[in-house]
Amino acid sequence: MMLDLKGKKALVTGGGTGIGRGIALALAEAGSDVVVHYGKNAAGAEEVVNEIKNMGRQSLAVQGDVLKREEIETFVKQTADFFNQRIDILVNNAGHMVERSSVEEMSEELWHKVIDVNVTSTFLVSKFMIPFMKSSGGRIVNMSSLAAHNGGGPGASAYSASKAAVIAFSKGLAKELAPHSISVNNVAPGFIGNTPFHDTFNTKEGRENAVKGIPLQRAGVPEDVAGAVLYFVSDLGSFITGETIEINGGAFMR
Repeated sequence: MMLDLKGKKALVTGGGTGIGRGIALALAEAGSDVVVHYGKNAAGAEEVVNEIKNMGRQSLAVQGDVLKREEIETFVKQTADFFNQRIDILVNNAGHMVERSSVEEMSEELWHKVIDVNVTSTFLVSKFMIPFMKSSGGRIVNMSSLAAHNGGGPGASAYSASKAAVIAFSKGLAKELAPHSISVNNVAPGFIGNTPFHDTFNTKEGRENAVKGIPLQRAGVPEDVAGAVLYFVSDLGSFITGETIEINGGAFMR
């Protein structure tokens, strides 16, 4: 068994920065051609694309708001056209907390936005991608979170609910797609440092305290998440579907 993705075709949503960037580059390093989706960070996506091309792989940046069905359908079609209508790997990485808010103060608009950016986007990207994966089987990896298990920090109830929903959705989709030899799994990162997410939603003191609570005594890095994705999409994970890998340094153990 080998971790060799030579000739594979992949799409990574939110691949221009943070964890998505780490995943896109790791897939390319393992041999895959990669389309890098982005929402607003065009410069970041193009930088990742150039790094992938420098490895001798094919790559393309595609833009789309994952809150808009028609834009999702468009960038999936662009990906399929770029790869001659065959896609082997989908990583639904795009997502967001949007903002922290208590339930008492949360608007319905914010609730729906958080659910849509994390759950509905995962549903829609998968929905439009499936027809291009059926011919040769494929691997879907969705992005959950430690928050799905522990409720997250203050004001993260909507985000936590959305990430728990991703796990349940993935289990159902795994059963649905198993007859087509398509696996569906999740990664659930804990505290991953050096990412826009924690720079935006956690204070310096909060980040330091988070690390103190990790048994391995360090923050995670995007490459830690990328390693789990590689396991799922390579031959090493060929008999696994509907599962979640916890990537949190021991902060949560099942």
